[in-house]
Amino acid sequence: MPNTITVITAVHAPGAEYLPDAYKSLREQELPDGWDWQWVIQEDGETDAVRPYVPDDARVSFGQGRSGRAAMARTMGLSRAEGEYVKVLDADDMLTPGALARDLRALTENPDLGWATSRALDLLPDGSTVGFAGDPPQGPIARGAVLDFWKANGYRAQVHPATLFLRRDLLLALGGWMALPASEDTGLLMALSAVSRGWFTAETGLLYRKWPGQVTSHAAHTDEAERRARFAVVEARARVLAGMDGWRYGTS
Repeated sequence: MPNTITVITAVHAPGAEYLPDAYKSLREQELPDGWDWQWVIQEDGETDAVRPYVPDDARVSFGQGRSGRAAMARTMGLSRAEGEYVKVLDADDMLTPGALARDLRALTENPDLGWATSRALDLLPDGSTVGFAGDPPQGPIARGAVLDFWKANGYRAQVHPATLFLRRDLLLALGGWMALPASEDTGLLMALSAVSRGWFTAETGLLYRKWPGQVTSHAAHTDEAERRARFAVVEARARVLAGMDGWRYGTS
């Protein structure tokens, strides 16, 4: 569907209660004339706990499927994506005003770029926010720069994968999100960095909610053996992509 941004959200039952906040942040987005968004919500599982929180809006598409964690849910949701651009929005996060328009402008004004990210703030349970030091300057990000920074800085990227906005054809070409138990969005970000230039917007685009039930707060997420394995395959895939002839989007 032309002039459409598909926002993809994976959700599991414990996080469903935050969907109304995410929806509110979507409804407050202002886009250029002729543009609109489509919200694809995909439950990671087949429970009765999520549907009551899904908004009654023609722009919202809700689906369910076998539980397989966020990577599978997002990629299954991609089957219903109608937009030429895809925006990631986790169920418990919120966009800031103007975030979609800024992402869209970055890629429409720079057709050789494949993806965009923006500044993110942690949203703490008391309502306060915390930023991060080390954001890159606003503007284009060179091909391979995010991957190299990530490897050189203890596997911490200088841009947040939860803020990704990208071209749907490039997302499909890369196979969606990596089939990992966690870091699936980091895997996608590193693959994108390996094959294309990106963009960073210095204005805050996302409030990243911190709460006890989120997956990244579980002990398994920081298990060192699993973490090493996840990051090893993330890097190996990105390095292979970076070295393949023809696997380059736009110009470097």
